[in-house]
Amino acid sequence: MKSQQEQIDLRVQIWGKAAIGLYLWQHILEGLIEPAAVTAQWREGNIKGGKTHFSFITGPAVVPGYFSVEADNVVLILNGREDAKITYATQWLHYAQTLIQTHKLRHIAVVLLGSEQCNNEWIHPYMKRHGGFVELLFIVYDSTWVNEEDIFQWPLGVATYRNFPMVEPNWSMLRSPRSYLCNFLGTVYKNSSREKLMEVLKQDGLDKLCWIAAREQWQPQETNESFRIYQDALLQSDLTLCPVGVNTECYRIYEACSYGSVPVVEDVMTPGKCGNSSIYHRAPLQLLKTMGAPFIFVKNWEELPAILEKEKNRSLQEKIQRRKKLIEWYRHFKAQMRHKFINILENSFLPNDQGG
Repeated sequence: MKSQQEQIDLRVQIWGKAAIGLYLWQHILEGLIEPAAVTAQWREGNIKGGKTHFSFITGPAVVPGYFSVEADNVVLILNGREDAKITYATQWLHYAQTLIQTHKLRHIAVVLLGSEQCNNEWIHPYMKRHGGFVELLFIVYDSTWVNEEDIFQWPLGVATYRNFPMVEPNWSMLRSPRSYLCNFLGTVYKNSSREKLMEVLKQDGLDKLCWIAAREQWQPQETNESFRIYQDALLQSDLTLCPVGVNTECYRIYEACSYGSVPVVEDVMTPGKCGNSSIYHRAPLQLLKTMGAPFIFVKNWEELPAILEKEKNRSLQEKIQRRKKLIEWYRHFKAQMRHKFINILENSFLPNDQGG
C-alpha cells in the first residue's frame, strides 16, 4: 500500500488560453502534449509534480462550458496585453467565477501575460484580496504588485506563439566555434535605442562581425524561412543583442539562452507603470537578476564596442565554458520556477497540514 507521502494529494487542471501556457507546460513543467500538431483544435497532457497531478488543456476548442472540468483546482492562463485580449480574459474569469459560486471549483490561480506597461488594474476586482476569487496571480513583467504572498513575477519565456521549439543542447552547440560575435535580427523603431544600436554597429564596422538584419516593421508571424534564419543566427553567434522594446523583457532573452548565446541586455526601464515592488529593488528584469542570470547588462549601446573588442580576444575554451554556464543556468532557472510554482500551489490549495 502506498504511504501517505507518495499519494498524489492535489489535482490541478491548467486551462491554457494564452500562448505562454505552452512555455509553462512544456518548458517549465516539462509536460508532453498530444497531439503534437500546433494547429490542433484541442491539445492535452498530464504530469505529476510534487504532490500534484496536473492536467493541461489548450487550443481553440477549449471554450467555456464545452469541456469537462476535471479537478476542483484550476490554473487559468490568460493574455492581458491589450483591450481585445482583456475582454476575452474576463469572459474566462466570469466562467470560473460561476464554477466557484456553484461549488464546482474550490481554488483558482491565474498566470497572466500582463501589459508591457504594467497596466493590469482590470484584474484587481477578481483578486481574492479585493473581494474576488483569484487566490494567486503569477504575472509577467516587473509589476510593482509582486509581494511573494499572493502575487508573483512570472517569466515571459520563449515565443511559443511563433512555435519556438524546445531546444536540447548538443555537443556542437556547446563546443563549435561560432561565425559571428553577435546578432540582432529585429525591428528598428523610429527614435528608439535600437536606432542608436544600429549607429554604434555601423560606426566601427562592427556590423561586419555580427549577424545584423534590421527591418522597419514588426511582423507577428514568421515564415518558416525567416524563423530558420533567426535560429541559425542564435546558434552562430556568441552574443545576442537585446535592445529594449515596449518592455525591457523580451522573448529574445530566453531564446538566446536556449542556444547558449549570451544575451547583451539593455538594462533600462521603459515608460509605464512597471518598476520595483516592495520586495524587489532591481527593476527591470528583477526575476532574472534575482536568479543570478549570467548576462551582460549595458545602460547604453555606447558600451558595445568595448564588449565586442573583448570578445575578439576571447579563446574558444573560454567561450565553451561560458556557454555551458549559460545553458546550465537556464536549465536551473526553469527547474527553480517549476519547484516554486508547484510549492506555491500546494501551500495555498492544500489544507495547512498537507502543504509542502
